[in-house]
Amino acid sequence: MENIALIDSFSEFKDNKLIDRVTLMAILEDVFRNALKKKYGSDDNFDIIINPDKGDMEIWRNRTVVEDGEVEDPNSEISLSEARKIEPDFEVGEEVSEEVKLIDLGRRAILALRQNLISKIHEHDNTNLYKQFKDLIGDIYTAEVHHVRPKMIVLMDDEGNEIVLPKDKQIPNDYFKKGDNVRGIIESVELKGNKPQIVMSRTSPDFLEKLFEQEIPEVFDGLINVKKVVRIPGEKAKVAVDSYDDRIDPVGACVGMKGSRIHGIVRELGNENIDVINYTTNPQLYITRALSPARVSSVKIDEQTKKAEVFLKIDEVSKAIGKGGHNIRLASMLTGYDIDVIREGVEEVDDVELREFSDEIENWVIEEFEKIGLDTARSVLGQDVEDLIRRTDLEEETILDVFRILKEELED
Repeated sequence: MENIALIDSFSEFKDNKLIDRVTLMAILEDVFRNALKKKYGSDDNFDIIINPDKGDMEIWRNRTVVEDGEVEDPNSEISLSEARKIEPDFEVGEEVSEEVKLIDLGRRAILALRQNLISKIHEHDNTNLYKQFKDLIGDIYTAEVHHVRPKMIVLMDDEGNEIVLPKDKQIPNDYFKKGDNVRGIIESVELKGNKPQIVMSRTSPDFLEKLFEQEIPEVFDGLINVKKVVRIPGEKAKVAVDSYDDRIDPVGACVGMKGSRIHGIVRELGNENIDVINYTTNPQLYITRALSPARVSSVKIDEQTKKAEVFLKIDEVSKAIGKGGHNIRLASMLTGYDIDVIREGVEEVDDVELREFSDEIENWVIEEFEKIGLDTARSVLGQDVEDLIRRTDLEEETILDVFRILKEELED
């Protein structure tokens, strides 16, 4: 196999990989020099001439002519009689340049050289790919579903790069099939061996923030600032926004007329419920807004413990807590305060904590009531049975049984 043939056999890498012809030739020279060192002990006296335009190369070994019988280093010296076989008028002290063919390296060396070249090219590609996607961390990226696996979805972008979307980075109600386009943010890039693993996420709060930048011009232009985003992926999210221009209503601009602007974002996130609120440095007001849609009567905060007591009318409590406790949990995450709900007008002596009935009511049933903000006997009895069936995972028979137990206790 001639030198030129070896180069041509690898020129396909230039077309399919993130590598140019000149870089390919530089890698080729490095690989050949390593092969020469193994074969001859040194590559210092070798010239490797590469022509990237034509895609060819030559290897020349330079040796000094010495008297017959005085050759000490066969790699750098050649006897006078051997030199004159190459050219009859050589004299002692002159330099002989002789072309080295691949066949001179031996078959095993050629196979090793080929493998080393492939490895070097892949290493170069992986390094470039790692750097490319490191710069894209936190940005929205789109790729096509290539394989659907139990623990992840394997995506492929237009350049043929593999991206993984793990199960825990997918929104719970996401459903994708082969050929679908998927949007998410590049969350991390790690080297697994020599190969970069690119991880996409659709559950990160940063994904929602980037969607606001893409879909809402005022956010993209910097007229509206997204201060903080908190999410329970697929369920609910809260976004605090602010504007330095008093003429701009940040919430109205983000939501749009009849929700027109935010609708596309909600649809992208699998109908995740998004509350957009005005950011403020006033902690009481911020907590009040964060608990929307509940109407808060008053807020008492302790800055040292970062705790807040929120006072609400009894019919506002379930709104503040929200389905599955999502609303109050997100409000705490958004404001940074541990929020306790205090019901106005409830006499503690005239009520009993649900946990007091743990001998008669199973814990999982009590937890279902607590999820919607009902943790006392009277708070449960003040609800409509039909409404409780709709808001909890409890059967009518179970709810009626709880009502009976609570009523008997209060009557006694």
